[in-house]
Parts: sequence; C-alpha cells; structure tokens
Amino acid sequence: MRYGEAFDEAFLFASRLHRDQTRKQSETPYITHLLAVAALVGEAGGTETEIIAALLHDAVEDQGGAPIAAEIERRFGLDVARIVLACTDTDQTPKPPWRERKAAFLERLRQSDRSVGLVVAADKLHNARSTLEELQVKGESVWEKFTTGREGSLWYYREVIDALESLPALPLLPLLEQTVDALEGWHKETLGD
Repeated sequence: MRYGEAFDEAFLFASRLHRDQTRKQSETPYITHLLAVAALVGEAGGTETEIIAALLHDAVEDQGGAPIAAEIERRFGLDVARIVLACTDTDQTPKPPWRERKAAFLERLRQSDRSVGLVVAADKLHNARSTLEELQVKGESVWEKFTTGREGSLWYYREVIDALESLPALPLLPLLEQTVDALEGWHKETLGD
C-alpha cells in the first residue's frame, strides 16, 4: 500500500498544529508521538484513513476543539473526523475533571468500532511504552507528571484494555496488555510490592 496526498497533507497539518507542543514535561516534540502512533497503526495493517486519523488523533483535544474537528472533516473527510472525534476525550476548554472525562471516554470506546479501537490501542501502547522507558531511566518520579499519578494511570490503562476487548480483534491489544503488565511489574520489582 502506498499513501497518497491526503497522508502528506495530514502529516503537514499535524506538524503545524502541534509545532509548539512537547511531550509531558519533556523537550521531545509532540509530533514524535503522533508519528509513532501512525506507525503502529500502519504496521498493524491499518488503512490510510486510520493512519491519517492516528496522525490527527490529538488535534481536537489539544489544538482547538470543535473548529479543528470541522477543519479535519473538511480536509480529510467524515471517516477520519469520526475516528478522531471518537479518540478525543473532550473538546471543551477548560477540560472537565480527569476522572469524569476518562469515564465518559471509556463508555464511548466500548460502543466504538475497530478503526477507533486500533488508533486508541496504538496511542495507549506508545504512551505506556514511553512511560516504561522513562521509569527505567528516571524512576518513580515519572508518575508525578500524571494528573492522577501511578494508581490513576494504571487504572485507566486497565479500563482501556477492558473496553478494547469488547471490539473486534485488535492486533495491538496483546502488546498493550504486555506493556501495562510490565509497568505494573516494574513497580513491584523495584519497590518490592
């Protein structure tokens, strides 16, 4: 499969939207996360539409809400916009409380389709892998950058896995489960829990 002009345009659009954004409490440009998620989706057999949605999955949530959603639909079509919106936990500013947002997202995720599940699984897999790598370098202080710390983060990952299990088979789900197991296991091995 070769990607067309829509992919090129999505890459440039995502790069422009997220140009000034970095990963949580780091200097790593945010586009690296979007590229990693898109790569995971592509390597798992995702369609061009799913890969474009992966590049844009945080655009609505982090870069402008409903107007950006409308722009995505205009530029990339209804299918891409639908996946992106389903991956968005809120388009409100300021954002609602974390637990409320995540609970609503999880409920929507359980009702979604394989395309949404594939992008969400890739997103969470890359996030979990990044956290695991940081833990190995920086230790437990990594959890301080998360709104709800270690407990809330691990709870959320497990709930996402549970929601994704209700969707048609996702090739990234076993990798996500293994990575979350490693996050939990790292804590147990390191702290003797």
